[in-house]
Amino acid sequence: MEALKQQQNEINEFFIYMELSKLQKDPHNKKILQEIALQEKEHYTFWKNITGKDLKPQKFVVLWYVFLARLFGLSFALKLMERGEERAQAFYRRLIMKYPEAKKIFDEENMHEAKLLSLLNDSKLRYAGAVVLGMNDALVELTGTLTGIALAFNNAQYVGITGIIMGVAASLSMAGSAYLEARENQDSGIKPSKYALYTGFAYILTTVFLVTPFFFVVKAKVGLAFMFLSATLAIIIYNFYIAVAKDEDFSKRVREMFVITFGVALISFVIGYVVNRYFGIEI
Repeated sequence: MEALKQQQNEINEFFIYMELSKLQKDPHNKKILQEIALQEKEHYTFWKNITGKDLKPQKFVVLWYVFLARLFGLSFALKLMERGEERAQAFYRRLIMKYPEAKKIFDEENMHEAKLLSLLNDSKLRYAGAVVLGMNDALVELTGTLTGIALAFNNAQYVGITGIIMGVAASLSMAGSAYLEARENQDSGIKPSKYALYTGFAYILTTVFLVTPFFFVVKAKVGLAFMFLSATLAIIIYNFYIAVAKDEDFSKRVREMFVITFGVALISFVIGYVVNRYFGIEI
């Protein structure tokens, strides 16, 4: 049963690597992906001779990883796949005594990670710093500001509209600053205009994510609760992406962003409460 499962993984990965190779414009990347794909095909044949069964690739699995590579970049898709490779290596270690031929496959699986690391000239990951800049700023500034406004004023739509105006203005400002920053560091191979675009887009997208709840409720404080839920979701999703793509500690990144984002929001909460309590403004 375990051998059959591994056989299925090998044929899935053969098709995944082949499809990913078709997406590559870099000849070096394309060649390495095709080499690994052919190795996976050999591994599949090895297990086929043992199980005596011919398996088809699971189309959904193949399409899923191709989709991830298109959306989040090659680095993310490959690193996510490599987590499966680690489990496969543990499996092969147990079988080397029973099937000495598996030693060759085990060695090849170990080589995959080193080869894949040489592929990671991924434009989406290269501009991850711009996304971090835009998203972090939007989360910190908007959660803090909207918390203060929502506690000072009771009209949810008013808070939402204010958030959009602030978000658009701030995103343009951030994009301009990001452009100037990238222009001063052109040795990194980053295009200033593209860096600015990533920063501004990340800010706008985060703004939309945070302010949307205010347009579906009447009371600002209810919208505020949903805003914090949206912020939590955004922090978890983005940090999962970076943790996988860059091999970083997911829990540490999430804790840091939570402390910064909600720390600022707490301060704004106090300010908003004071304004509401002592000035009694209701809009």
